[in-house]
Amino acid sequence: MESVLAYIEANTERYLEELRRLLAVPSVSTNPENAADVRRAAEWLSEHMQSIGLEHVEVFPTPGHPIVYGDWLHAEGRPTVLLYGHYDVQPVEPIDLWTSPPFEAAVRNGRLYGRGTADDKGQIFIHLKSIEAFLKTAGALPVNLKLILEGEEEIGSDHLEAFVEERREMLKADLVLMSDTPFFGEDLPAICYGLRGLSYMQIDCVGPNRDLHSGSFGGTVHNPIQALAEIISGLHDRRGRVTIPGFYDDVRPLTAKERRAFKQLPHSDRKYAADLGVRELYGEKGFTTLERVWARPTLECNGIWGGFTGEGAKTVLPSKASAKISMRLVPDQRADRTAKLFERHIRKIVPRTVRVNVSYLHGGEPAITPIDSPGVRAAVTALKKGFGKKPLYQREGGSIPIVVQFKKILGIDTVLLGFGQPDENAHAPDEFISLSHFYGGIRTSVYFFQELPHIMEEEQR
Repeated sequence: MESVLAYIEANTERYLEELRRLLAVPSVSTNPENAADVRRAAEWLSEHMQSIGLEHVEVFPTPGHPIVYGDWLHAEGRPTVLLYGHYDVQPVEPIDLWTSPPFEAAVRNGRLYGRGTADDKGQIFIHLKSIEAFLKTAGALPVNLKLILEGEEEIGSDHLEAFVEERREMLKADLVLMSDTPFFGEDLPAICYGLRGLSYMQIDCVGPNRDLHSGSFGGTVHNPIQALAEIISGLHDRRGRVTIPGFYDDVRPLTAKERRAFKQLPHSDRKYAADLGVRELYGEKGFTTLERVWARPTLECNGIWGGFTGEGAKTVLPSKASAKISMRLVPDQRADRTAKLFERHIRKIVPRTVRVNVSYLHGGEPAITPIDSPGVRAAVTALKKGFGKKPLYQREGGSIPIVVQFKKILGIDTVLLGFGQPDENAHAPDEFISLSHFYGGIRTSVYFFQELPHIMEEEQR
């Protein structure tokens, strides 16, 4: 271990420069014009994985963006870890809100800023550098390792489930290791044991058969923008609860133990609100902020458009207005059932003056990992050694649908060992990863691979 850790210490600047080269590739999966860039990022990772000593590296095409695979399988009698990550990133707009160019990663005040630093290229790279340190010093890993890196996580992982299903034998492992979640706070390491699911919808509200002059026709037809706003405003009541009938029927309540544990975490609503620049927080009454963001379902309007939005004035009464709506789900809600409840409710409340089309764009199920599993226990020990602090236990408000698919198809749990921060600006301008988290993460990854075989042996005895 001394030689492995010394190797990491001696190569910190090179590690950072290599990461910056990966971050420079604009692998925005949702933009068709970036398809070649996504492919280029996959090829960059493939070449890098081979250079550090991984074997059987291959870029697998899919009907969408490619999946990169590699392995190292020479630790006889040791557990097999399936390391998952994604190399695609979110769009960078609004570009004018970035302090430095999003694909020219810059270091400021102990942080590396750029699109993909935290979500998820930087966190992938943490493990690649840990793997490199083992293979370049000891010539071997303490575990068997398989890697699967996808390019469609930010657009719903449409082709990943089929890939895992078709290659379940190739991907057979004892557990999944994933780093795509944050700490509880800066230098406050945490183990994430729960993720919310997602149902993502689009509403298209259609009025007249063409755009109309608002002077000539205003007051005679229901403006689709107004109708859509009325529909959206009715999706919550005054207590912040979602008004869709049946929406809460399958929600698994928090245990008294969980609620007590959440209350003991070092959280301040006042500081949270101040950091976000709002005067007061909002949400479902009867639950704390952490309970609402980790363990209660939500419904949010993510985007709304229609009519004229350009410079100057155009007095138009639009034919159509649209909105995108996301619903975050908790155990034991189901994405497809929630989508059906949503559509049924929208069709029931839509006024007769307009028509609606409701589309289910994509979804994923919520997930819970047992905190006493060998993988989580190894992660706890690794974080203690990597950061010198006992980690907290938390859930995460976001969604990673593949966690449920790994459990369903491969029958294995996922250890969510993330190194980001709650304010890392993932999906927003000035995304960053703390350099202390980046380098501490590499050490933690080393300790995780080292500890896991011993803990699993103890479990079997």
